[in-house]
Amino acid sequence: MSVLPDLHLHYVQACQNLSQPENPFIARVLQEADKNDEISTKGITLKLAGNNHLVPVPRVTDDDLGVLVSVLGQAAFVTGLDLAYNVLTDAGAKTMATFLQENSTLRYLNLMFNDIGTSGAELIAEALPRNESLVHLRMTGNKIGNQGGMFFASMLKINSTLEKLDLGDCDVGLKCLIAIAIALTQNKSLKAINLNRPLLSTQQEESAVHIARMLRSNSSLVELHLGKHEMKNFGVERLCEALYGNSSLRYLDLSCNNITCDGVKFLGELLKRNQTLEILDLNANRIEDVGAIYLSEALLTWNRTLRALSIVSNNITGKGLVALAHTMQFNTQLSHIYIWGNKFDKNTRVEFSELIETGRLKPGCTDVTPYRVDGEVFLAELSHGLAKHRYWVPRCATVAPGAANASLEIVAVSEY
Repeated sequence: MSVLPDLHLHYVQACQNLSQPENPFIARVLQEADKNDEISTKGITLKLAGNNHLVPVPRVTDDDLGVLVSVLGQAAFVTGLDLAYNVLTDAGAKTMATFLQENSTLRYLNLMFNDIGTSGAELIAEALPRNESLVHLRMTGNKIGNQGGMFFASMLKINSTLEKLDLGDCDVGLKCLIAIAIALTQNKSLKAINLNRPLLSTQQEESAVHIARMLRSNSSLVELHLGKHEMKNFGVERLCEALYGNSSLRYLDLSCNNITCDGVKFLGELLKRNQTLEILDLNANRIEDVGAIYLSEALLTWNRTLRALSIVSNNITGKGLVALAHTMQFNTQLSHIYIWGNKFDKNTRVEFSELIETGRLKPGCTDVTPYRVDGEVFLAELSHGLAKHRYWVPRCATVAPGAANASLEIVAVSEY
């Protein structure tokens, strides 16, 4: 049974009982939560991230976490916990693992960019099969290493509740990627996974081969992030071959790889036949004009399901960008496009200015905005993109959940 919404009072009492000094940051957040009239009916996410404050705050430590979870043990109305960018270590991970085994209401847990290592990852991963409420876990930026990632791979074979898992920037290796791919051939609950920036010591693209093999049999995965995998055209071809038979994946992130126009040719052919993919992120590759034209041809005549395309920083000139602008005039399903970091000429500036000013391209659905100097149109950058809120989300609710966000609300299983 949940206690009444008086989190701050219980926190003060817990600090006294455990002889632990109060953390003023935690105290203030709990006081704010107590003022929420809907706390006991709709549930809340406690936002204790240590990186989003104009005034520096004392970051949450392992000892602070021990007091906090003792307060939350009976607070069923707390359904989300954001502890990103704090100083939690493996000791804090042990506390959190115990809490996860006992808690039955927490749905969202963000531990990104703390100091959790391999042993902490093991404790959390082993706790998840005993937890039946958590649907979204972010471990981003904790250096759990390949062995820590292997514990999560083993967890995925057992857990049937988790829907979103973020292991990006965690220093996982090839063995971990292969183990996760094998686990996802059996797991039927996971809908989104972030495997960005593994540490790979080979150029053979084995990870792409195994992930492609997984995509042939997996029918539940909706969102897949493979950024910074050093993927080349061979790996893209393997993924495309697998996606011809996949009818579930809707968001494919191939950003920051080594994909050229030859690899995009395979993606263009896939888009002509695929009726599922809605978001394609090719940010920071090398597709150039030829690759942009491959995409524009597929989207112009064949594909009517893709909603968002990012081609930021791909060495594309006016020829390729104008081709995509013309495509948008006929393909009304394509609503989001991000083009900054390429080589704009006068035709590019005019075409995209017209798309924006006529309302075909909404201001929140692209990363450029037109302005004029001496009668000539130019494009300025907007801070929009598919990964806008991947690493940082403002505490105030000033951003619509689907506006230029990481997944455009495709997998709505948590507040973020």
